[in-house]
Amino acid sequence: MKASWDIFCSVVDNYGDIGVTWRLARQLAAEHQQCVRLWVDDLKAFVPLCPEADAGAVRQWQQGVEVCQWPEPWQPMDVADVVVEAFACKLPEGYLEAMKLRETPALWINLEYLSAEDWVSGCHGLPSMRPDGLKRMFFFPGFDAGTGGLLREADLLQRRRAFEQDPGAKQAFLQGLGVFPASNARLISLFAYENTGLASWLDAMAAGSVPTHLLVPQGRIMGDLLRWLGVDQLAPGVAEVRGALTVQALPFVRQQDYDHLLWSCDFNAVRGEDSFVRAQWAGRPLLWHIYEQEEDAHWVKLNAFLALYVKGLSPAAAQAFTGLWHAWNGGTDMTQSWNLLLEHWPEITAYAERWCLEQSLQADLAQALVLFYRNWI
Repeated sequence: MKASWDIFCSVVDNYGDIGVTWRLARQLAAEHQQCVRLWVDDLKAFVPLCPEADAGAVRQWQQGVEVCQWPEPWQPMDVADVVVEAFACKLPEGYLEAMKLRETPALWINLEYLSAEDWVSGCHGLPSMRPDGLKRMFFFPGFDAGTGGLLREADLLQRRRAFEQDPGAKQAFLQGLGVFPASNARLISLFAYENTGLASWLDAMAAGSVPTHLLVPQGRIMGDLLRWLGVDQLAPGVAEVRGALTVQALPFVRQQDYDHLLWSCDFNAVRGEDSFVRAQWAGRPLLWHIYEQEEDAHWVKLNAFLALYVKGLSPAAAQAFTGLWHAWNGGTDMTQSWNLLLEHWPEITAYAERWCLEQSLQADLAQALVLFYRNWI
C-alpha cells in the first residue's frame, strides 16, 4: 500500500541524525515504493552524504526522495499519511495545527534513538495522548524482536559478500582513495569524536609487531590525531608513518562508499548511531564512541549494548572487548586494553560476523515502520 511520508530531521550532531533519516527515506522510497518528503533544517550537513545535492535548494529530488528545506517560519502544506518526528525534533506548530484539521488522522511516529536497554521493548509501539487530541506513537529501533529493528537494505549483506568475494573490489576501492596498504597490514578505520585516549592507542599500534594502516575520514578526531603526529595538517590521501603505524587521512565519503570502507577494514572505530549500525552489518570487530550525554546517561546505554553483545563471547574475550570500549569512551589509556583485545582477535573477529547474521534474522527498521502503518490503518 502506497502512502505519503513526511520525515522531519533537525541536524544536531553534524551527520548522525541526517545520516539515519536520509538512509531511512531512501529505503522507504526504493524498497517500499512510498512517497517520501525529508524535511531538513540544515542542508549543508546533507551535502557531504549526498554530494550531488544543492544546499541552497528549497526542494529537490534525490534518489527518489523529495528533500525539502525546513522553512522558518513554517509554510502551510498538506499533511502526509505518516509523520515521522525523528529523535524528538519537535514538529512545527503550523504542521501540528494542520494535523488536527486532517480529515483522516495521520500516523504520528516519534522515532527514538537506538538503545539496547531493557525498557525499550516495553515502550516500543506505545501511544502518547496530547491534550489537543493528537496521538503520537513511540517507535524504538533495537536489537531484539520486541523493537523496531535496525536499518538494513534488503540486499545489503548480499552486496557485502559480493564485494568481499571479488578479489579486485577492495583493491580498486582503496586505490580510488589513494590507499596502498602493505600486504600484511591490519586495516583500521577511525571515525570518532575528540578523545583524550587516542594518543595511547596510537602509541600501542605504532609499537605493535604487526603493521597497521589507520584510515581516518575527515572529522572531529583530526585535532587529536594531528597533535599526536606533530603536524599542522594531514590532507586527504596524505600518509604519515610512525613505527609500525601508518596514518592516512581520507576525504569525507558518501554513505555508500563508507560501507565499502567498513567492508575493506579489519577493525572499525565508529561514532554516533548510523555508522555504529553500519559497522555491525560489516561483520567486523568494532569500537563504538558513543555520543556523550549529560549526567553520564550515555554509559547506561553503552553498557546495555555491551552486556547484550558479549553474551556470545568467551569470558576472557568478553572482558577484553568490554575493557577496550570502556577505556575508549572514558578517554583513558588504551595500551593494555588494546593489547588484550589482540590476544582474542580470532574469536572476536569470527563473532562479529555471527552477530551480524543473527541481527539480520529480524525485520529491518524501514520494513517494521511500513508494517506498523499497515496494521495501524
